[in-house]
Amino acid sequence: MYAVFRSGGKQYRAAKGDVLRLEKIGGDEGATVKFDEVLLVGEGSKIKVGSPILSGSTVSGKVIRQGKSRKVSVVKFKRRKNYLRQGSHRQFFTEVEITGITGGTAKKAAPKTEAAEKPAAKAVAPKKAAAKPAAKKPAKKKAAKKVAKKAAAKPAAHKPAARKAAAKKPAKKKAAAKPAAHKAASKKKAKKKAAAKPAAKKPAKKKAAAKPAAHKAASKKKAKKKAAAKPAAHKVTKKK
Repeated sequence: MYAVFRSGGKQYRAAKGDVLRLEKIGGDEGATVKFDEVLLVGEGSKIKVGSPILSGSTVSGKVIRQGKSRKVSVVKFKRRKNYLRQGSHRQFFTEVEITGITGGTAKKAAPKTEAAEKPAAKAVAPKKAAAKPAAKKPAKKKAAKKVAKKAAAKPAAHKPAARKAAAKKPAKKKAAAKPAAHKAASKKKAKKKAAAKPAAKKPAKKKAAAKPAAHKAASKKKAKKKAAAKPAAHKVTKKK
C-alpha cells in the first residue's frame, strides 16, 4: 500500500518503511507525526483518489532527526553599480520514517453557491438579447429614409455645377486675346533692345583702342628707367 500526502506545500509519495526528508516539522527525535492531507491511497490495482482529500485516511510517521541541508551560496551582483552581496543559506529539514497508512473514503468538496446562481443569470441574458433586435428594426427604416433623401438631394446639387461650367466659356476668349497682346508687347521690347545694343557697344570699342596706347607709353617709361639704373650699378662693382 502507498499513499500521496501533502506537507509543507509539497506532495510526497510514501509507503510503509520509507524514510522521507520533509520541510521542518516541530517535534523531537522519536516523536510520532500524523499527516491528514492524504490525496491518494493505492493498493495494487485499487486506487482511491480524493477530491481533493480522502476523509478518514492518514499517514503516520516517526521523527528520526532534525537537521540542515548543504550550504548554498547566494550572490547578488550588478555590474557598473558597485553592488556585490555574498551570503549563504542552509535549509532546515526533518527526516521521517513512515510507520503506517490508513485508507478512507473520498471527501467531496462543498458545492459552490455562486456556480448555481450563474446559470440562472445566463438564462435571463438571452431574453434581453432577443429584445434588442426588435428595437433595432426602426433604426433600419430610418437609415433607409435617410439614404433615399440623400440620393434625391444629390442630383439637384449637381445641376448648378453644370451651369457654372457653361459660364466659364467667356474665359477662353480672354485667354485667346491675351497671346495677341503679349506677342505685340514682346516684339516692341525686342526691337528696342536691338536698337539700343549697337549704340552701347561703340563707346566700348573706343575705350579698348585707347587702352593699348596708354599701356605702351607706361611700358616705355619703365624700360627707360631700368636701362638708366643698370650702368650705375655696374660702375660701383668695378670700383670695389
